[in-house]
Amino acid sequence: MRVAATRLAAAAATRPLLLLLLLGSASLAIGAMAGHALGGARESPAAANSAETDGLARFAVDEHNKRQNALLEFVRVVEAKEQVVAGTLHHLTLEAIEAGSKKVYEAKVWVKPWLDFKELQEFRHKGDATTFTNADLGAKKGGHEPGWRDVPVHDPVVKDAANHAVKSIQERSNSLFPYELLEIIRAKAEVVEDFAKFDILMKLKRGNKEEKMKAEVHKNLEGAFVLNQMQPEHDESSSH
Repeated sequence: MRVAATRLAAAAATRPLLLLLLLGSASLAIGAMAGHALGGARESPAAANSAETDGLARFAVDEHNKRQNALLEFVRVVEAKEQVVAGTLHHLTLEAIEAGSKKVYEAKVWVKPWLDFKELQEFRHKGDATTFTNADLGAKKGGHEPGWRDVPVHDPVVKDAANHAVKSIQERSNSLFPYELLEIIRAKAEVVEDFAKFDILMKLKRGNKEEKMKAEVHKNLEGAFVLNQMQPEHDESSSH
């Protein structure tokens, strides 16, 4: 009898603990569904070029067109980030054509594969797309105003130019540690004759050291990049 009573007492003691655990799990699930955020959005370069992301971006544009009675035409995915929620929240930066002009939009698509659930959470205009592409350089040759002008750091052409610069810097370096592109801080571009010039300020990492590097990269009509010059960028505050 004492053994049975002891077992009953132990079982009764564990019930509140199990109930707390169940309530805690339920609260986490509800919180994730309500707040849609269990972690920060992480950039996924491979996903940006995947067929799945392309399909999600087209879905976002189609949903936006239905809701706003718009006529956007999807062009391409510029950047893709993924955030773990109750499923996955896809943060997409994409290009679409509106009334003949190419523009950049940001969209958030919530996906729960096990429920076959897909929903457009947000869709907003971010700005005009840069005109420094192969097609534009060919079609608008001589039509650009002279001089440098700011261009979006997230633009694919700017990213390609920056990646080429990092690769070229690495090839010219004797360092055993590879350079890693952490951030494109700012970018300017200018069309001269039959090629485009990009003036890019980047934050690089080599081993445990971070440094800023300024590079000028040229791109011709055939799409080939050439690193014209590079130099370390020193903060004025650090020189005092």
